[in-house]
Amino acid sequence: MIRLERVIGALPIGFDELRAEALAEGHHMLETLAVEWDAGTQRFDRAGEILLSAYVDGALAGIGGLTLEPMIPGALRMRRFYIRQTYRRCGIGRTLATALLKEAKDRVVTANAAIGSELFWQSLGFAPDRRDGYTHIRTVGPASQGLVVQHEIDVDT
Repeated sequence: MIRLERVIGALPIGFDELRAEALAEGHHMLETLAVEWDAGTQRFDRAGEILLSAYVDGALAGIGGLTLEPMIPGALRMRRFYIRQTYRRCGIGRTLATALLKEAKDRVVTANAAIGSELFWQSLGFAPDRRDGYTHIRTVGPASQGLVVQHEIDVDT
């Protein structure tokens, strides 16, 4: 059974092992999470933000959150999303991502998909869109209809 908990106050027990596993795979997102959390610069505590931990039989299996998207007003960005290798392809990532998307309601959400996870994000309704630090965007729901995503592009002439 998968249990999700909102992370408030302190990173969850087992986070150091999760972080070490991610780093061993070449993923630095949990290192960034730990540094920003300890510094108090990112606590997922602004309106619309959330950080969830996923547990299976009491063991920390993954973590992921939503923050405000700095490049698109009113949008959110999927952040610090990681599932332990042992728990991949068991539905934990989908359960965690779906819970986060439910929290996002009808807002636009971006994600920076790690190599190999692109199809996972696309199966959740994200479309490839490589710009402004993200690789995918999900623009579903009433609030996103009519949203115009504008970007400045530097072109060398």
